[in-house]
Amino acid sequence: MKTLKRRRKEHKTNYGRRLKLLKSEKPRVIFRRTNKYIIAQYVKSKEAKDKVVWGINSKDLLKYGWPESKSGSLKSITAAYLIGYLIGKQIASKKLVNPIVDSGMVRTLHKTKVFAFLKGLKDAGVKIKCKDETFPSDDRIKGEHLKDKIPFEEIKSKIGNLK
Repeated sequence: MKTLKRRRKEHKTNYGRRLKLLKSEKPRVIFRRTNKYIIAQYVKSKEAKDKVVWGINSKDLLKYGWPESKSGSLKSITAAYLIGYLIGKQIASKKLVNPIVDSGMVRTLHKTKVFAFLKGLKDAGVKIKCKDETFPSDDRIKGEHLKDKIPFEEIKSKIGNLK
């Protein structure tokens, strides 16, 4: 019986997928979610050593007018879209190489936070291959299904004006 590596047992690393990403020699945009936040990082790898060029999390949305109430969840589909849009604008403004998306061990089901993040990247101008039917609907991305409305267009325009 083959023994598994520690990070594989803990469901943290899929070594087969990681090897394929490293062989491509392209930078990656990493999507992670925690119990409170969504984290995005632009990472370059050299000789299997990752270097985080920069990273942001959904707490940074507070600077752009995200409501601080309990209903303004920083891990919602809307927050995932805006984080993707924010990191995509930074990639476009710094004229960096288009990255590969690394979602890690997160299950990638259609119309979820991962695909909202991808749509944000795509809307910001990053070239990503993805079918449009996998993205959540515009109503869910804008947060219209939430009790307390989020000023989505206002936040998106502030992010869009970044240079």
